[in-house]
Amino acid sequence: MTRTDTRVGPAEARPALVPARPFWTSRRRDHLTGYLFIAPQLIGSAVFVILPLILVVWYSLHEWNVLAGTFEFVGTDNYAALAEDPNLGSVLRATGLFSVGLVVFNLALALLLAVLLHQKLRGTIVFRTLFFSPVVVSLVAWTIVWGFLLQDNGGVNGLLDTVGVDGPNWLRGERTAMLSVIVVQVFKNVGLNMVLFLAALQGVPGELYEAAEVDGASRMRQFWRITVPLISPTILLTSIITVVGSLQVFAQIAVLTQGGPGTSTTVLVYYLYQQAFQFHHFGYGATLSIVLFAIVLALTVLQWQMRKRWVFHES
Repeated sequence: MTRTDTRVGPAEARPALVPARPFWTSRRRDHLTGYLFIAPQLIGSAVFVILPLILVVWYSLHEWNVLAGTFEFVGTDNYAALAEDPNLGSVLRATGLFSVGLVVFNLALALLLAVLLHQKLRGTIVFRTLFFSPVVVSLVAWTIVWGFLLQDNGGVNGLLDTVGVDGPNWLRGERTAMLSVIVVQVFKNVGLNMVLFLAALQGVPGELYEAAEVDGASRMRQFWRITVPLISPTILLTSIITVVGSLQVFAQIAVLTQGGPGTSTTVLVYYLYQQAFQFHHFGYGATLSIVLFAIVLALTVLQWQMRKRWVFHES
């Protein structure tokens, strides 16, 4: 039997050299560029949002007395104290009343002003500027001025006195204090929602109104059947912004009423401030902040889910 020689030559034994792939490929450079662009936002969110949320949860499990210098783990005692807090019910009622009143009056007035300014009448630019100017005014300055106007001998009662009406002490009456705070906040921020609604109205096609007029639809029917559905995404946006803002109100309460008379205007944020920074119950204040976060999150998610039923989506 003849033996076959299977050996290969030197040239065939060496594999062909493949050039090494560079590490910094164009794809990796693009990824690095993207990460560098979003790094400030990610770092800011981690430091100023995620980390504070974690610390708030941690503090809510402790009783922190800054004056005594003690930091004691109490577990869920602060959460159990919520059920025993005699003021929490009135605080939640005041928060709900303020939020409902602000959302209803703000959105209704903003939509009304936007519809009127959309009529292309003379002087609309001037009125648009006047209504939007309070938005850019300092919140504290705006509130202080209204505090003087709503005093017992302030400008509002002085104006009412000229027509023979004896005005009440707006900021010290249980029935008028909350209404006064709501009105001050509505006038402060109604211009922002008005501009958003005005921009949405300008995006509604005019031929839809022309077709509706040919069919004999009235102005009111055109508004409910054409205008409202087409601007419903903006209504959703403004409602979420207004609801979240109403639950975070603090400066107006602190300057105008300090939560009084009694607890009639003590909203949750101001009550949180009292517990943490006036009574030095930082653990309980952190617990109240978690309650506030849960309420804001629940209402935002609820509004976002309800959009499927009434928000118009173009195909």
